[in-house]
Amino acid sequence: MNGQELRKLCEEIRGFLVEQVSATGGHLASNLGVVELTVAIHRVFDTSKDRLVFDVGHQSYVHKILTGRADRFPTLRKLDGLAGFPKPGESVHDAFIAGHASNAVSVALGMARARTLRGDDYNVIALMGDGALTGGLAYEGLNDAGSTGEPLIVILNDNGMSITPNVGAMAKHLSNIRNRPSYYQLKKTWRNATKTTAVGRALYNGVHHVKEGLKKRLISSNMFNEMGFEYFGPVDGHDVEKLTWQLMQARDLRKPVILHVITQKGKGYRPAEENPDQFHGVGPFDAETGAPACCGKTCFSDTFGKTLTALADTDSRICAITAAMQNGTGLDPFAAAHPERFGDAGIAEGHAVAMAAGLAKQGMIPVVAIYSTFLQRAFDMLIHDVAILNLHVVFAVDRAGLVGADGETHHGVFDVGFLRQVPGMRIFCPANQAELASMLKTAVLELDGPVAVRYPRGGDGRYTEVCRNPVLRQGRDLTLCAYGTTVNTMLDAAELLAADGIEAEVVKLNCIRPLDDACRVSARKTGSLLLTEECPTHSGIFDELAADPVLASVKKRGLTLGEGFIQHGAVPELLRRAGLDAEGVRRAALELLKEEGR
Repeated sequence: MNGQELRKLCEEIRGFLVEQVSATGGHLASNLGVVELTVAIHRVFDTSKDRLVFDVGHQSYVHKILTGRADRFPTLRKLDGLAGFPKPGESVHDAFIAGHASNAVSVALGMARARTLRGDDYNVIALMGDGALTGGLAYEGLNDAGSTGEPLIVILNDNGMSITPNVGAMAKHLSNIRNRPSYYQLKKTWRNATKTTAVGRALYNGVHHVKEGLKKRLISSNMFNEMGFEYFGPVDGHDVEKLTWQLMQARDLRKPVILHVITQKGKGYRPAEENPDQFHGVGPFDAETGAPACCGKTCFSDTFGKTLTALADTDSRICAITAAMQNGTGLDPFAAAHPERFGDAGIAEGHAVAMAAGLAKQGMIPVVAIYSTFLQRAFDMLIHDVAILNLHVVFAVDRAGLVGADGETHHGVFDVGFLRQVPGMRIFCPANQAELASMLKTAVLELDGPVAVRYPRGGDGRYTEVCRNPVLRQGRDLTLCAYGTTVNTMLDAAELLAADGIEAEVVKLNCIRPLDDACRVSARKTGSLLLTEECPTHSGIFDELAADPVLASVKKRGLTLGEGFIQHGAVPELLRRAGLDAEGVRRAALELLKEEGR
């Protein structure tokens, strides 16, 4: 394509993105910002053979459009539909899964080394946003990759944002880099002209050493050069032809290269340009105005942020830490009211938890708000830095349970299993926002040691009271036991069972470590126990109950999401498929009672 045709293509892609995402919801602003960059990548590389590794993959929509999946966009992030992130099982063009940040260089270096060891011939490209550079794993990968000499291209998409504007020294460093591509073209021409003769090579080496010495003395350091990369940039990320040329130069060098690309998040769609953070991840919206299709209701994250802010108003020890999720975790009010006690660690969950440990050791009360799926990245710090010293750090575990359209990389279903293993950890599970406010106050002001309060995405279900009695419904035939918002499903299932002539007692667990006794008491009364959990098979709760000699005569069954990972789709559909909806619980209860001959 010529320049005019390329610009027309990019314009059509942007129109397609706005049209499709306005209907399905998804990640919009990040994809609008990489249209020209993705087009240029596909002009230079064949991603069915060359390996393009995303970091994070929410900017992969344009890549999917250009690799034969445009017709599937009406199914985007729906059950059995097109995934919102790269997925190797979906297309040969998707080299690797990419739902979390900062790992692309490490993965790409592994692929490059495999290429060398196997004697294969393909290119490896890591496409990472500048937000990923707030995570330490990115530097581990860069440090190793630069020292190996393996041909590898790292494209740094610099839009000054991860979801919200980037924080930290690295963001400032990138803003100060001002090298020009023309310098590298001159450098390549000079090298090619001198390498053919011994005299020329000696001349090149002599000039090179003089130049490097002068650069170190007179020019501020570019950390990428110091790490062993050839640095290109900054390059206009919305100039397809210049990007194409620059990618070809990077490919032909056959060494580690950093291509620094400047893009605008939300490019070409005014509402997203003006509010890129609000259009990072969106539900359905009006394509003409950008207005959301429905008004948002107060959610658990909102209640968490307001409650914590109120607590901090009266106790100067309370501080809040998040990892690039200030808005998502509901901490905007806290940051506005107490900016000196608020910290955004960037996409660096391990650092956030270790920093919280330091705060707690010196007498502060840190509350760390992190999505369940991202807390996985800080498990070592949670044990080593917090739990061993029994430090009072409160973990606000947001997005616990199934989250829906983002799929297996984002479902918050593993925290129950790994948090329950940590000695001294207490875990609260509010079933509604009123309980969240009450449990958060208890966790922050009335306890010591590590405490977690886990809650889901979204708002309340049918059960909206603060639990005074853990038995939410009386019964005599069997016990339905659950924690968190899953109690709503248990109440619905109990009504279905009542129509079958079965009186089910519904018991709610407020705390799952240590485990509330209410479940044991009820199970001994009814003689049958069905425990339902929105997590994989081995959370440890059912195992604890099954091993309890007090419940030896009780017929027991655990109902979970099962083995394996859960794909993307609407939460009610995912629960129904897993047998964790009200009808699925009813069937499981009937089977349990049938086994007893009742």
